[in-house]
Amino acid sequence: MMPTTDLLDDLRPFSPGEIRTMLRPGAVVTDAAWPKTHVRKIHVIRIGGAGMSAVARLALEAGFDVTGSESQEGRFLPPLRDLGARITVGFDAANIEDGTDLVIVSTAVRADNPEVRRAHELDIPVIHRAAGLAGLLKNRALVAVAGTHGKTTTSAMATLALRAAGAEPAWAVGAAVAQLGANAGQGSGEFAVVEADESDGSFVAFAPSVLVLTNFEADHLDFHGTEENLRAVLSAFVARLAETNGTLVACADDPGSLAFARDARAAGHRVVLYGEHPEATWRIAADRSSAAGAHVDIDAPDGERLNLSLRVPGRHNVLNALGVLAALDILGISREGVLTGLAEFAGADRRFQVAGEVRGTAVIDDYAHHPREVAAALAAGRERAEEGKLVAVFQPHLFSRTKAFTREFAEALSSADETILLPIYPAREDFDPSIRSEDVATLIDGSRVLDAADLPDYLASHARDARVILMMGAGDIVDVSPRVLEALEASGA
Repeated sequence: MMPTTDLLDDLRPFSPGEIRTMLRPGAVVTDAAWPKTHVRKIHVIRIGGAGMSAVARLALEAGFDVTGSESQEGRFLPPLRDLGARITVGFDAANIEDGTDLVIVSTAVRADNPEVRRAHELDIPVIHRAAGLAGLLKNRALVAVAGTHGKTTTSAMATLALRAAGAEPAWAVGAAVAQLGANAGQGSGEFAVVEADESDGSFVAFAPSVLVLTNFEADHLDFHGTEENLRAVLSAFVARLAETNGTLVACADDPGSLAFARDARAAGHRVVLYGEHPEATWRIAADRSSAAGAHVDIDAPDGERLNLSLRVPGRHNVLNALGVLAALDILGISREGVLTGLAEFAGADRRFQVAGEVRGTAVIDDYAHHPREVAAALAAGRERAEEGKLVAVFQPHLFSRTKAFTREFAEALSSADETILLPIYPAREDFDPSIRSEDVATLIDGSRVLDAADLPDYLASHARDARVILMMGAGDIVDVSPRVLEALEASGA
């Protein structure tokens, strides 16, 4: 595994004021945008990830000839093969077939990848995933969803709401969504919805008609280096609204997004705010939510009172839905249709997803990997547990993130009745001996660190009385949940 610093080394030197973005040509990427020349055949390196498989699916549905490679088999590969993609497990220069016009990569692809080297030898353009998405979705009225948290859920909500209102949008989101049938699709209408990822600054590839900003906090500093750099690239993304005469729709209840909205308005951009904040024009008037779901009265800017109902729990999801309602209203989409679609939304994969239930104990998977996401997931878990016991199981994601937010993770996890941590999932980073899950655990009374192999039996013995076991993290913790359910079932209690 390449050290994290190699990625930053690939990006240097930056000119003063230049934003950090993986669209910038460097050791891997050679072109910042979709080529203007005719493209027929595309090769996708690391085609099996959620984001890269979305690019491949859109290309296949648009009629492109698609090849791809991945390090191992995965759940996104069979559907792509069914659509006609030729996929190889393992990376080899021979995977770049004759006639390939374009190679698309993710940030995880390094310069020493043999397929990257071969593409460079053949002068085949290499572009980043976001540039690929932008090219595949051009000529659509684009709704982009950005923010530190809530992007996948909000993007999926927007897609389903457009469908319910009679539109057939294209979409690309960061997880599988059962109600959509896939994590991406070309659709047939004039609209498109895309989850805009800030982690590598690549979202500046998009020029949206509407940009929804759910929130803003410091994250992904392993790439951006500083919060100021992250703020600069988000500002550059907001600036792209000028190209479409677009609108920024921002959550006024989040200090970070509110600050961006004020700056954007001062810079001359059209801005719409939502939430409970006094500056919001799409405002929550009354909240009658319960563990069974959300029921909220909304005041629209024109004075109409609307009723929003959701099947997914949590205040954060109320705000996500409100952002969708505001964004699609700008595009002239029927409010009634949008509300119908939002009411039908059952959640995205690993977004407070019930993996199973055994004798009154629900095992719930959630992708939360930032302190604020952990806090929101636990708040929803508390609603679900009601007066019962809530057990949090958390797998920290990235050594750098765990080090940056050690205390914040501990504070968020302390709201559970019992907390168990798994070892840090390194993802793209090398092992860092200076930070461990134990550093978080020592700040939480009664918490412990367990290996994933030991977790199922421990929970079967010590957490059988829990109403909710909440499994959180962006790593492979999702693979442990089925074993937890099996252990609970076998315990017979």
